[in-house]
Amino acid sequence: MVDTIGFIGLGLMGRPMAKNLLKAGYPLVVHSRSPAPVDDLVAAGAIRASSPAEVARRATRIFTMVPDSPDVELVLEGPDGVFSAMQPGTILIDTSTIAPSAARRLAERATSLGATMLDAPVSGGDIGATSGTLSIMVGGDQAAFDAVKPLLDIVGNPERVVRIGDSGAGQLCKVCNQMVIGGTLTAVTEAFILARKAGVDPMKVREALLGGFAASRVLELHGERVLTGNYVPGFRAALYAKDLRIAAATIAELDVPAHVSAIVHQLVEALVAAGRGEDDCSALATVLFDRAGISASPSANTTKTK
Repeated sequence: MVDTIGFIGLGLMGRPMAKNLLKAGYPLVVHSRSPAPVDDLVAAGAIRASSPAEVARRATRIFTMVPDSPDVELVLEGPDGVFSAMQPGTILIDTSTIAPSAARRLAERATSLGATMLDAPVSGGDIGATSGTLSIMVGGDQAAFDAVKPLLDIVGNPERVVRIGDSGAGQLCKVCNQMVIGGTLTAVTEAFILARKAGVDPMKVREALLGGFAASRVLELHGERVLTGNYVPGFRAALYAKDLRIAAATIAELDVPAHVSAIVHQLVEALVAAGRGEDDCSALATVLFDRAGISASPSANTTKTK
């Protein structure tokens, strides 16, 4: 008999992840704050739950995908939360991006209630969520990880589902991930700006860089977004700002010098303050274009300067 899977949080990432579990043949019970995505999943064959507690009563393998640490705490510890109705032996798989310290605390609480919690943040945006090719960074018990690895392999690329270490290690890895993405995106944008100011076509620069050591997924995907001005959100800038606040707090807690990340954090906060929090996170490039005094318009990419 195939276990029923619970999924709480059906936003930009959660909805396609849940759909992939459903397509793989797993009975699925779902809950989300907004009714529309629940209706969509129910139409596809999922079971509606009125609360996180109802999900916990129906499933012993439960995914959560919500925006921030307080949201996860509310889903688990709040009124009608998962912890209020959780069955012994339940494995919680939190794919949200939250503070490592919060992940560790919640895992300890789950253990005290006879369950196990894995922190399993993801990377790959809505494209990876839809295609089932996410990278998943997991912290927590090895046996629990082994038990749910087949589920993680459905929502992620099996070769990129990695147990990093004990509870909180997955979230710590996600902090590292967001630092690398931000630093790389900033450098890519600065390179495009340099090319533009020198009268060189940045699209040709990108094409050449993709063939050498400077190649990266950021250059490939976000670089194209920057040059075409396509900031339809795959991952919203407001959420990236939240992630960088988590990174800043973790960096400070561990007393790590991280000068590039501090600058990236400032750029993203400036983007959100300018009212562009709903744009894709790659729109931080527009802040750098503004500061360089040149147009971010795609039509300007071929403009020659003297």
